[in-house]
Amino acid sequence: MKKNETALTHHQSALLNRRPSARYSGPCRNFCLSLVAMLICAPLLLLAQVTPAEKQTWVGDAPSIAPPLATDVSGKLKPHDVLRAVRKVADWQLNRAEAGFDQDWTFATLYAGFMSVPDAAGGKHYREAMARMGKKFDWQPGPRPSHADDHAIGQTYLELYQLNHDPAMITPIRERMEAVMKLPDDKDKPLWWWCDALFMAPPVLAKLSAITGDRKYIDFMDRQWWITSNLLYDSNVHLFFRDATFLDQREANGRGLFWSRGNGWVMAGLARVLAQMPGDYPTRAKFIAQFQQMAAEIASLQGADGLWRSGLLNSPAYKLPEISGSAFYVYAIAYGVNAGILDRKQYLPVAERGWAGLVAHIYQDGRLGCIQPVGGAPGVYPETSSYVFGTGAFLLAGSEVYRLAR
Repeated sequence: MKKNETALTHHQSALLNRRPSARYSGPCRNFCLSLVAMLICAPLLLLAQVTPAEKQTWVGDAPSIAPPLATDVSGKLKPHDVLRAVRKVADWQLNRAEAGFDQDWTFATLYAGFMSVPDAAGGKHYREAMARMGKKFDWQPGPRPSHADDHAIGQTYLELYQLNHDPAMITPIRERMEAVMKLPDDKDKPLWWWCDALFMAPPVLAKLSAITGDRKYIDFMDRQWWITSNLLYDSNVHLFFRDATFLDQREANGRGLFWSRGNGWVMAGLARVLAQMPGDYPTRAKFIAQFQQMAAEIASLQGADGLWRSGLLNSPAYKLPEISGSAFYVYAIAYGVNAGILDRKQYLPVAERGWAGLVAHIYQDGRLGCIQPVGGAPGVYPETSSYVFGTGAFLLAGSEVYRLAR
């Protein structure tokens, strides 16, 4: 999730698809070719950049020597088994990462996962850790005023506010979102120009409306969501491109390049928005339709191991499953079944296979492996790769799978 990159406009994308005319030759032609190559490569170079927060060692790593896999957890859809797996992973991650807690999106996703841990798995313990985190940062969102990544932490602040009713917990994120709502639209670069943003900010706005009773927050979310969707959602394959630079990119097999975690962000964002959206909200049916379309496509792409590869439409090209995207799918699909949005008979087996696949990647110490590092496109990584946002997705999945299992 590289936040230093720049989304290309449709005009810029069209320029990239032009070839230097044959009437140009010699140095002029070489210059044109070099310029086109530079423009094409620029987004890829930017994808290699990460923010300082994303470089923290606390965020994740990939040991060269794999520890043994866990033998004390089971992927069965039984309440006791689900709780054991959730607590094992949550304990490992909290003990490892609390000293490095940050306001960045990477940790914000983990915080959302900690908040979702059921009481029967020690949920109070993790919520207390989240309260310590909030106090550490004075309940402030991240430093970039309009950037969705720096709003994601607000999801946890708002949940804690609902439990404690302390105005200090809600005021900073409410003020931040109200400032964002006053920004003028930029037709060349939407506010949420990359699909990951649909997990980061929309649930904050939806929850602000639910808490305050003021529809202006969810109305703003609704308008911005469909601006992004109109740009990035492929209505034929029912998947999101990561951003506008991917609209014409293809896998080696010629199919579109659709990133697993990117679409996981969207499905999880849809689930979290729908959970806060009033039943009579005017466009709720539209959100549900998109959620159902994506769920059907994602279910059709599930691997034999219950998981999904980092490139969705060319899975044979990616040896290992990708746990963060897979966990988001399990979370969203399980939520959909629990909420009555998805057919239980059709989708319960998808969630069940997915959960079993996720649990198979827990190591004996509680590490969760096969998580693609910070990125913006399908990639390669070792089995031991573990990052906090993937753990957060797993905990979210566990919370909804536990509801299924009860």
